[in-house]
Amino acid sequence: MSPELISILVLVVVFVIATTRSVNMGALAFAAAFAVGGLVAGLDADGIFAGFPGDLFVVLVGVTYLFAIARANGTTDWLVHAAVRLVRGRVALIPWVMFALTGALTAIGAVSPAAVAIVAPIALSFATRYGISPLLMGAMVVHGAQAGGFSPISIYGSIVNGIVEREKLPGNELVLFLASLAANLVIAGVVFVLFGGLKLWARGAVDERGEDSPEDAGGTGAGGAGKPEASPGGTATATGVTTRPGTEAVADSTRLTPSRTATLTSLLALVVAVLVFDLDAGLTAITLAVILSTAWPEDSRKATGQIAWPTVLLICGVLTYVGVLDEMGTITWAGEGVGGIGIPLLAALLLCYIGALVSAFASSVGIMGALIPLAVPFLERGEIGAIGMVAALAVSATVVDVSPFSTNGALVLAAAPDVDRERFFRQLMVYGGIVVAVVPAAAWLVMVVPGWG
Repeated sequence: MSPELISILVLVVVFVIATTRSVNMGALAFAAAFAVGGLVAGLDADGIFAGFPGDLFVVLVGVTYLFAIARANGTTDWLVHAAVRLVRGRVALIPWVMFALTGALTAIGAVSPAAVAIVAPIALSFATRYGISPLLMGAMVVHGAQAGGFSPISIYGSIVNGIVEREKLPGNELVLFLASLAANLVIAGVVFVLFGGLKLWARGAVDERGEDSPEDAGGTGAGGAGKPEASPGGTATATGVTTRPGTEAVADSTRLTPSRTATLTSLLALVVAVLVFDLDAGLTAITLAVILSTAWPEDSRKATGQIAWPTVLLICGVLTYVGVLDEMGTITWAGEGVGGIGIPLLAALLLCYIGALVSAFASSVGIMGALIPLAVPFLERGEIGAIGMVAALAVSATVVDVSPFSTNGALVLAAAPDVDRERFFRQLMVYGGIVVAVVPAAAWLVMVVPGWG
């Protein structure tokens, strides 16, 4: 058996173990990099660590640290309440507010699971209070996160655009971003129509603070005499505030404190620094987080433990293993094998389905980190458009994150209060299966067949 085939089989084993045994895929990938790199490829420690994505590590730690501070001091709660006030409490617009909010968070650099973790508990609590389908709300949150997930300063966008740049392939950051945005927007529209969104238009509106629905006017809402609804974490009510009942708690959650004002300013500064001044997103985010931590150390103590360390481990581990594959020549070998199918369009469709299938049961970041480099030699041949192929792969590997086996889908499942979890799990699984079956073919037909790039 060739070393290249062994390394591919080990990668498959990593995905299988991570899926079936709930072991962090990144930790498994580090172990695999050590075993395959040392025993099969004959690499020393320096050769193995050459693939470690140090710049991406800083981005992940910096951005998740900054957003953890925003969550700890209530800035994210303020953003959610502001979004509800913006639509003047129209129940039918609330799912779209959540879609836009998660999209905005990922577009400015939040890791997709971090954005979903921030918004999903609030969104699913709204769904429970106002009779919105939890599947509709959960799907809107996840697809919103993926809609903004390929902006030039996002994690996904940085990974994909970095690979394209390193391999000197034709690339277009705007096309990649708009392709994901359009695909998820279309899917969200279909989900909205199929799962009760149109019926919501006939409903009344909550008040401008997002506190009570018309049917709750008698006192069963968060601001009335009824029992407050706790979020999965037990620290927030249905409107995302602390468990203190009454209008005092609502006012506290919607008030702009100095720390929240400074955090909002920092988030805006991050966007300006990266987009206007082309500064490194990770180093900028860490600097802003340190400034906020110095001024409000209590928030810092809470936030440090909320840095997305499992996600950091996952991404860095998988990309380190991919670096070993690259050093061994496996990527070129596998790409030539896919190209050897003889029918470029069929090979492209196969890659899209591989990305969707694996991502539905594991991390999208992990599969993109492994799959897109495998496709690079195939794209270099110029038989199909590189821009369209990369966009189709990116969309196929991320839109399926509503699956309950993926990180985002699991977050949605865990965040839903007062639901039959087994039934909700089955709904997410069936919906995820439909997305896996339909979206890769649609992305291939729209983005690859016309020959973008």
